[in-house]
Amino acid sequence: MSTKTVITESQSLSQHPERTQEGDPLIRIRGVKKAFGDNQVLRGFDLDLYPNENVVIVGKSGSGKSVLIKCLVRLVDVDEGQVVVLGKSIPSLDQEELDQIRADVGFLFQGSALYDSMTVRENLQFPLRRHSQRMRGQDEDQLIQEALENVGLAHAIDLMPAELSGGMKRRIALARTLILQPKVILYDEPTSGLDPITANEIIQLILTIQRTFQTAALIITHDMDCARVISNRMVILQDGINYAEGTYTELSASKDPKVKAFFKEVQNR
Repeated sequence: MSTKTVITESQSLSQHPERTQEGDPLIRIRGVKKAFGDNQVLRGFDLDLYPNENVVIVGKSGSGKSVLIKCLVRLVDVDEGQVVVLGKSIPSLDQEELDQIRADVGFLFQGSALYDSMTVRENLQFPLRRHSQRMRGQDEDQLIQEALENVGLAHAIDLMPAELSGGMKRRIALARTLILQPKVILYDEPTSGLDPITANEIIQLILTIQRTFQTAALIITHDMDCARVISNRMVILQDGINYAEGTYTELSASKDPKVKAFFKEVQNR
């Protein structure tokens, strides 16, 4: 993937992504367990993520969604189970190998996590300089410019985070993720705290990134409209396991009360 391609308004954003499970999985999770004291959050979770697909994970607050994706880049260590990302067993990696995997796996945090004391340019410079060996031979200014063009914010390059709206911060955080040309992107509540119009813009941008750069993504969200538009597959994390899995259409037609509960609000609109 290269950030050279610039996203344009003309690219279709409304069509639901086609379901695809081709090739070996980029992420394979098997029997993952994680507890914090007496609180058993994950109780044997299984999941595969295939190339060029968006998988949405939904679950109640406190169900372990954020814990799960943090386990993928070892921000949290699993207690038991297999976590294989891009062919590497995450629990067994040394720090250098882990840093290399983290460069290939972009992470969009819920609160954007920009450095308030840095300009937009400096926020995007930070990962480039941290992974300077990986980006050797590439023009830093060009990479920054292209990343900002891809999220429609080239004009914001010298602004401070305090000068950005919530939606702009989310876009800058996404540009910072894209700049390392990841193979997989993890999104933690990408539309939280945004008004409906801005949330829709972020949803459409995520879809366009998938189509333009052929990325795969795991997306955690409470926003069922986001899940409906963005997902190739959905997973319901319930009772610490992959309780149900399928397309939005398949799951929304389920008769299981635990599954139906997630669609109740949407159906009542």
